[in-house]
Amino acid sequence: MAGGTLPGTATDEADGSDRVVFHVDMDCFYASCERLRRPELAGEPVVVGMGYEAGETIGAVATASYEARAFGVESAMPISEALDLLPRRVDADPDDPDAPDPEETGRYLPVDLDFYKEVASDVKAVLRDCADTLREVSVDEAYLDVTDRTAWDAAAGASAAAGPVEARTLAEGYARHVKQRIEREAGVPASVGVAPNMSTAKVASDADKPDGLVVVPPGSVASFLAPLPTAEIHGVGPVTERTLAEMGVETAADLAAADPDRLADALGERGPELCRRARGDDDREVTPTGLPKSLSRESSLSPTADEETKRETVAALAADVARRARERGCLYRTIGIKAVEPPYDVNTRARSLPGPVDDPDLVESVAFDLLAEFADDRVRKLGVRVSNLDFAESDQATLGGFEPGDGEGGGGGTASDRRHETRTRSTDADGGGGKLTDWVGDEPSAGEEDETDESRDRRASDRGDGQASLGDWE
Repeated sequence: MAGGTLPGTATDEADGSDRVVFHVDMDCFYASCERLRRPELAGEPVVVGMGYEAGETIGAVATASYEARAFGVESAMPISEALDLLPRRVDADPDDPDAPDPEETGRYLPVDLDFYKEVASDVKAVLRDCADTLREVSVDEAYLDVTDRTAWDAAAGASAAAGPVEARTLAEGYARHVKQRIEREAGVPASVGVAPNMSTAKVASDADKPDGLVVVPPGSVASFLAPLPTAEIHGVGPVTERTLAEMGVETAADLAAADPDRLADALGERGPELCRRARGDDDREVTPTGLPKSLSRESSLSPTADEETKRETVAALAADVARRARERGCLYRTIGIKAVEPPYDVNTRARSLPGPVDDPDLVESVAFDLLAEFADDRVRKLGVRVSNLDFAESDQATLGGFEPGDGEGGGGGTASDRRHETRTRSTDADGGGGKLTDWVGDEPSAGEEDETDESRDRRASDRGDGQASLGDWE
């Protein structure tokens, strides 16, 4: 893992900012997920295809590992074209002189969206725990405002005037902590860019892939951006890059020095905005995209954990989820748990209530009821979720007659007041079972985000990690 705090400039210059923004970008996410459950793929060229079936030549490349990209395979390339550059490993027959060289072949796998979302939920659980403000751009990308968690101050024993190894900041140390937690708890690598603003953090996360960490402190932003080609500036896609090149603007320094009026004539309102970003001027705040659909927390544990350990874990998760719901001022209508059995058999159970509530004790009680089904099972992870959230200032439902532990027809009140329990089971790690998407509910749904500069940038940008966005395929 390379990177670090860029040296040579004090972090308290006049153009500095106290804000600390992380941009977390998962490296070749779909390929990393496949390696998580198939460790033998480590170091192998891996191509994950959308609309692709094993042995077929149709479909498109959703993501290609860095090893596959070395052969020219790129995101959104037709599978047939990718196969011309990188034949399938299964076609490498040592007894056939016309067969491809095994060293010049790769592994081709179909997309498994449910499994990738399951891994993404692990990543996002870490990010939500590490930042008070989180903007989820996609299943594999997010911005974090961690200003309240760390600072640009020099780390203990470091000096702002020291060399590149010694000039460490507290922000860099916290970024390393986040990276390490993602790899430890989700099992996949991430690149992190750290800067005083969103657009520079985005550029920094792309600067040292894969598994990179680049920190650009206040006062270093302009010098960091200046030598980069315009294509590296957040929001400059291939079309805009060509337009700028025709104007003689080829680097971020050129873009920063360009006449804003001339840029506006060529690019509209985006022109002056890109000019400001090339200068390191970006005052946008990290804001969540819409209200969450659910709140959840998960925790890994040893598959040998006994029943008491499972209950203790669920109790802690239930308390944390209920606390977060109360802090956000929301009520919830559904309480659920997730139990993941080795290796990746995902089981979810949920129980709906007659109306929205704010009741931490009830969350724990219902979670315990649902957990009882897995008392004798080996589980590697447990989770608790509240969903069907209500952010309106409505009255809380009266739950007279709702007694945790009753059967489907138990309790008082009318039939419409009685709880309804929903059960979904997924025992196919390859995505053939139930909907794991129901669990990954904290992210906004497609189309929920307004047409902001963030959404425009994402459509315009040629992603540096070579992976097609999950949202492009759903």
